Amino acid sequence: MIASIFFDFTLPNAATWFYFSFLLALAVFFKFDRLLSLRNWDLITLFLLVPGFLLLQEAHALQGVLPESHRDVLTSNHASEKLPPDLESIRDRAQSLLVIGYIWLVAGSGYFFARCIFDLGLEKRPNLTVNLNQQGLVWLTVALFLSLSVVAIRRLPDLPAQLGRGPVALTRVQEGAIAVVSYQSGTADWNEATATFWVTRLVAIGLHLTVVVALFLIGTRHFRDPTAGVGMGCLYLMLPYTGAHVSQVHHVWPVVFILWAVYAYRRPTTAGALLGVAAGSAFFPFLLFPLWFGFYRGRGSVRFAVGFLLAAGISLGITAALLLMSGELRQYLNVTLSLSDWQAWKPPHMEGLWYGSHWAYRLPVFIAYMAFIVLTMFWPTPRNLGQVIAQSAAVVIGIQFWYADQGGVYVLWYLPLVLLMMFRPNLVDVRPPVPPPDAGGLVGVAQRFVERIRGNGAAKKPIVQAA
Repeated sequence: MIASIFFDFTLPNAATWFYFSFLLALAVFFKFDRLLSLRNWDLITLFLLVPGFLLLQEAHALQGVLPESHRDVLTSNHASEKLPPDLESIRDRAQSLLVIGYIWLVAGSGYFFARCIFDLGLEKRPNLTVNLNQQGLVWLTVALFLSLSVVAIRRLPDLPAQLGRGPVALTRVQEGAIAVVSYQSGTADWNEATATFWVTRLVAIGLHLTVVVALFLIGTRHFRDPTAGVGMGCLYLMLPYTGAHVSQVHHVWPVVFILWAVYAYRRPTTAGALLGVAAGSAFFPFLLFPLWFGFYRGRGSVRFAVGFLLAAGISLGITAALLLMSGELRQYLNVTLSLSDWQAWKPPHMEGLWYGSHWAYRLPVFIAYMAFIVLTMFWPTPRNLGQVIAQSAAVVIGIQFWYADQGGVYVLWYLPLVLLMMFRPNLVDVRPPVPPPDAGGLVGVAQRFVERIRGNGAAKKPIVQAA
């Protein structure tokens, strides 16, 4: 039928998405009249990690050709069962591509880490003007979001269903949502697989939309440039990492709360609560606590710590209650304590750069990273918002160096923070507000309460006398 031609739409593969998104990003954001500028360099290097993902993708495709017993190409424990020469060459190629791909990703993460540290010394920030006006950027952002929604529903033809292992808290919440949707549907053809598909996709689309909104509001309020806010959201949707991981809920969930904590930085309690929810559900944001506590030192650090610990405790308590009701609490605790993903002193068992290597090679990297975490807490104060954004990105990027479960692929954990760092203006004077002298501690709260009562009593006296 003629009508079917207009609906015969084929999604591009990952390589095509990479090339066309790169050309589109250059057309919209590249400053052709200032070729040798840091802004142009930042724009080009945003695509630095894509070749590593393409190498991993090709390696995984070759793994699918091999017999199931030989798909673990990073080990050589298959000497008892020989493969035909053609399959043996495929296995060797898949092994080399995996190793090169993870080396590429970790090396690219090292560049972004160095870029974040370099950004701490930059004060003069020329505006990143865009080659489109604000209305055109809004239209392009909406079009990209709709396109990514289609990608989330139909999926790119050559990408795996999931990258990395999601945290227990998110997994349990997702399973509960799937159970509710399956029960509410009440139809025989709405099985668990269908409910899982739609819940995961809709949640992921909503989270990406939340990231775009947060970037826009930060650009509008804190950068005082709505065009920069729209530009950050547009570039976030345009980059191949977002399209490749558009349905990966555990990749985008933590950064949503980190972004909104950046937006609410003037309210230490709110910012702490947002980071606490992220830490209680995805765990790695716990590593941001020393940095942000040092940021609020003398400017609301106690309120930040209380909000963080309460939110993290509630999140962990809810997860523990759900596991306890299902009788799986002890099992998940044992599994969590035995995982080598986050424990650098244990041999890794998941695919990644460190897979098959001795733990002694990963431990020095982990120790150096933890030293950096301690350093962020005692960084000279007062710190401005630009420094906190760059340091937060560096903290999350540093996880990729020693994380054993496909370390290097979690680009969405820090990509919005890198965009904030690259687009930000001069934020030297943007710091948490200094509380008034009587605003600290429980004594200050009691003083304000007493003063409010006295003020209400004084306001009532003239009315009585007039009567």
